[in-house]
This record gives sequence, C-alpha cells and structure tokens, in this order.
Amino acid sequence: MNEKLLIIDDNAAVRATLKLLLNDEFKEVTAIENPSMIATIPNSGSYDAILLDMNFDSGALDCRDGLFWLERLKSLPSPPAIVVITAFGDVEVAVKAMKLGAEDFITKPWDNERLIEKLNKAIAVNRRTRHDKEAARRAARLEEAESQRLGLTLDEVKMRHVRSVIDSCGGNLSAAAQQLGVNRQTLYNLLRK
Repeated sequence: MNEKLLIIDDNAAVRATLKLLLNDEFKEVTAIENPSMIATIPNSGSYDAILLDMNFDSGALDCRDGLFWLERLKSLPSPPAIVVITAFGDVEVAVKAMKLGAEDFITKPWDNERLIEKLNKAIAVNRRTRHDKEAARRAARLEEAESQRLGLTLDEVKMRHVRSVIDSCGGNLSAAAQQLGVNRQTLYNLLRK
C-alpha cells in the first residue's frame, strides 16, 4: 500500500468519488479544489502521487491551468508522481503533459481499476527515476571529491586523513593516535605542522 495521495480537482463530486475509491489504496488521501492550496498543506512535498485535474477555470477548457501547475509541481526538488486527469483533454494535451513530466494521463469518466493501475505504475516509475537521479548525484559528488583529492600533495592527503580520524574519534587525541598507529607525541607533531 502506498503512503500518500493528493487529489486536486475543482469538482467536489469528483473529489469525493476519487477519495472514496482510493482510500483503500493509500494510507492517506487528501483532496483539494485548487492547486494554489498546496502551500497550506503540512508536509506537501511528501506525497507519493498527485492526481491533477487539467482545468480549474470554468470558462477555459484548454487545460492551460493544469499544464501550468504540472510544470510547477515537476520543478520541485523531488517531485511526486503526477497523473493528470481531464474530461476535456485530447492526444495533444496528453503529449504536452507527458513532455512536462506527467507519468500518465487519464480521461474522465475513468475506469476504477485502470486508474488504480496507472497510479501504482506512475509511483513505481517515479520512485525509480528519483532513485536513479539520487545515485547520479552521489556519483557526481564522489567523482568531484576524488578529483579534488588527486590534486592534493602527499602532506595534504596525510593531514586530511589525520583530521578525519580525529573527527571520527570525537576529538579524542589518544583514541585518534591509537587508531592511526602512532603515539600521542607523533600526533601532536603532525598537528603542529
């Protein structure tokens, strides 16, 4: 069972129906009528998925509002999976939404099983993508640290190692000297340099 789902739809009946349907699939289901309300939700960045309606202005049915909010949500540092939902969308809107980062697209009226399947798949894909990006960031940090280390002199490498051992020993110089395999006086002499 997934943790948290946020439903954003301006239609109260749709919100209530989706919440009833998805309460069994998620530990927590929150439903709001307007994406601008996200800022008022505590821990709003911790959702596994957002089910985002594409039209919020009753006078405009061109999905512009949904595309705007989709782009904004996907620009967050670690965005959740987003499945967009609309009664007025077409293939062109679906393509735009996917290009902006939506994991999937569904039309109203929806098939319950298909909606649940799409949400679960979107969450799995999103988690994999976030995991891969984090792994790439870690690799880049390690590569940068290694390239910096390679530019150090032998004395600089030695002092960095000594300092890291002292830090790992909580500043206890006796313990650090023992871990380094030197006596305290030798450690003091190294530190004075």
